[in-house]
Amino acid sequence: MSTADALHRGRSPFVDNAVGALLDADGRIVRWTPEAARLLGLDAGQVHGRPARELLADPAGWPAMSELTERQRAEGWSGEAVLRSDRGEPLAVAFQVLPLDAPAAPETPEAPDDPGAARYLVLAAPAPQIARWRQDQAFTSELFLQDRVGLAVFDERLRLVRTNTHLLPYSGLPPDLRGRRLGDFLQPQDAAAVERGLRDVLRTGRPVIGAEEIVRTIEDPSGGAVMAISAFRLQAPDGQVIGVTALFTDVTELHRSGERLALLHRATAAVGGSLSVGGTAEELAAVLAPPAATPTGPGIAPAPVLGLADLAVVDVAEAVFTGAEPAPGRDGRVLLRRAAVAVSAPPGEPAQGPGGPVAPPPPPPVGAAVHAHPDEQSVHTDFPASMAVPLRAGGRLLGRVAVHRAPNRPPYLPADLELLREIADRAALALDNARRYAREHRAAVGLQRSLLPPSQAETTAASTASVYLPTDTASGIGGDWFDVIPLSSARVALVAGDVVGHGLAASATMGRLRTAVRTLADLDLEPDELLVHLDDLVAQLMVEAERPDEDEDQNEDDGDGEADGPGAASRPPVGHGLWLDGTGDGTDEQQTVPFGATCVYAVYDPVSRRCAMASAGHPPPAVAAPDGRVTYVPLRPGPPLGVTGLPFEVTEVELEPGSLLALYTDGLLLGYADDLEEGMHALSHRLAAAASPPEGAVTPAGASLRQLGRDLVADLPAHRLTDDVTLLLARTRAVPAADTAGWTLEADPSAVAGIREAATAQLRQWGLEELEFTTELVLSELVTNAIRYAGGPVGVRLIRAERLTCEVSDPSATQPRMRRARLTDEGGRGLYLVAQLTTRWGSRYTRRGKTIWAEQELPPG
Repeated sequence: MSTADALHRGRSPFVDNAVGALLDADGRIVRWTPEAARLLGLDAGQVHGRPARELLADPAGWPAMSELTERQRAEGWSGEAVLRSDRGEPLAVAFQVLPLDAPAAPETPEAPDDPGAARYLVLAAPAPQIARWRQDQAFTSELFLQDRVGLAVFDERLRLVRTNTHLLPYSGLPPDLRGRRLGDFLQPQDAAAVERGLRDVLRTGRPVIGAEEIVRTIEDPSGGAVMAISAFRLQAPDGQVIGVTALFTDVTELHRSGERLALLHRATAAVGGSLSVGGTAEELAAVLAPPAATPTGPGIAPAPVLGLADLAVVDVAEAVFTGAEPAPGRDGRVLLRRAAVAVSAPPGEPAQGPGGPVAPPPPPPVGAAVHAHPDEQSVHTDFPASMAVPLRAGGRLLGRVAVHRAPNRPPYLPADLELLREIADRAALALDNARRYAREHRAAVGLQRSLLPPSQAETTAASTASVYLPTDTASGIGGDWFDVIPLSSARVALVAGDVVGHGLAASATMGRLRTAVRTLADLDLEPDELLVHLDDLVAQLMVEAERPDEDEDQNEDDGDGEADGPGAASRPPVGHGLWLDGTGDGTDEQQTVPFGATCVYAVYDPVSRRCAMASAGHPPPAVAAPDGRVTYVPLRPGPPLGVTGLPFEVTEVELEPGSLLALYTDGLLLGYADDLEEGMHALSHRLAAAASPPEGAVTPAGASLRQLGRDLVADLPAHRLTDDVTLLLARTRAVPAADTAGWTLEADPSAVAGIREAATAQLRQWGLEELEFTTELVLSELVTNAIRYAGGPVGVRLIRAERLTCEVSDPSATQPRMRRARLTDEGGRGLYLVAQLTTRWGSRYTRRGKTIWAEQELPPG
């Protein structure tokens, strides 16, 4: 082995194949090592018998043998010199001269080369290698003396061979650790974790740098320290593994500081992600006392991140849940409700102490009422094992958070209390935001509910029930709506619509459209004609939305430096909620007034049992027959409202009595599946399974129909509700043929008397004699006017349902107009008399003319 190799492995440079020579008493070279010959280029024959001083570049650097002191002769000497090689190159070396024992016999000139005559052994090595060796020795020595780093040398069986005095700077260590295993003085799980990593270093040779591990002694399991462990393998010169060296650095305070900062970040992110008061409290408790993690996997696993507590309790002022500002009661205290409790422990395992399992204090029940003073500051309950601080924002006490630790956990420090205060301050801001949101949400939902009709309705044509679920957005409300509108002649109109966007603006637009639909429905328009008028209204709303507000700053731009001008599109694209494209997310980043909507309008006639409907970009209604078969009405949907102004088509279907007609918005379909077609399949499957009425029931009660609607949306996952869900169910009814009567007349005034007689006979058959006089008068006026102004043929029909309806149809498209006749007028009082004698009256256009109708209340019984 060369001197360089020896130095590389940390061994002395004056062993093995060192540069060496034997000198006699006069300083002449007697023996010469091969390493010396290689280093200087001079073999033994060239230097044998020569004085050693001749090899020096400066002979003065080597003392004459006759000038040696007694101490040098007895102990030798060392120093540095410059040798000259055979090529004349200088070579700086460090040397050491060792005196040898005197020979047994006196030296004689006859045997000058006798090895026994040698008196000195000279060892030398290049000066840089000697300096490095000395540095290595000093480094190793000083490393074992450091008081900030624990150093341990283990053999191949992980027994301690050597340690410094500061291996683990806390109580519980034996005074002498040589020959011991870590498990002799550390907690079993801690020792096993460290040894797993050390074995991996022994096996693979890969070093471990800065791995953190909690280290606790058997005598003090509640204390301990977080150690950063670095380890590397030790090998003998022949490559044999002889052990492993590990450095232990106490990073407990650094680790705690990092944990506190990480906990603060986690708490800020957790409480800021919810606008629910209860959700914010639960997130705060879960961050403070998370489930304890169990380290898994080979090697030295990172120390598990522990929460601030084993038990966390969050109390919130009762008023915060309703959005109100908490105020002290008569006793000067604020009423709090226990909002969240979290217990930290490994799944299925209690916390462990020196004597066995240790459980934290039992958690108080959620919902319990407690009290706090509005001026309450930090509270110390059994400190340092418990802490409590108020949740305060804007000078108002919103609640309180308390944390507790089990006896096997380290006690709280002042830094922990400061951390809890910081977390509480941020959580209080989140709670105040949630309180404000709760107040605004209640107001918005109240507005939304006030704009929608009652969830249940009973008409002659159908029994209806509805379900509305607002999406979980920042506003919590949207533009979905439904309506049930009674029409003339016992008919009913069913409506479902969806305004683009969410928020108060969408709800306001929805209210305007619903009012418009009811107004147009009162005119008894056909479904396609009604949608045409509604489309014009939406287009007008879009134009109004583009006009700048006169009260706004005329210089205000749209955020990109360019003011909106007349070149803006007249009809911006419609987003989510449209049946035609199904794209977009329904949001409006600039918070403008929503425009664009979809709508389906259906009119069901219980006399003919036919339902006419038209769609403006809306999904088709589903029909569940009494036998459970589910089909979708083959609608040809027109464009969404406010998009193109194209016409709409009417589709008519015949419905059996007891059929279930389902109108909905696309939020229901997207709640079932990501794809609209898959959502339609899921809806039809659910309707088929639940829509059939109970056996023996002719018409299910409204309550059971409402329960059916709730069942259809009960299992919708909350995370899938990206849009409002609206569902309108209608169980159809039919007016029996025996409750209707009809006649057709020619345009002959003499036929009026015959109609009066036929109508009177029909009323007597129905047992409605009390209505004979009024009905004769109404029919006489309406039929006479039809014959006089419209010609024939004239159709007359009586319908007995919830009311008695008299209809007179003629081929004229001229609507009658009621006016107040003057005293001198001979006519013009017919419609006035009809209006005074009946409950209500009106007229509607038909495809063959018009129909004038009047309704009378049926007599009791």
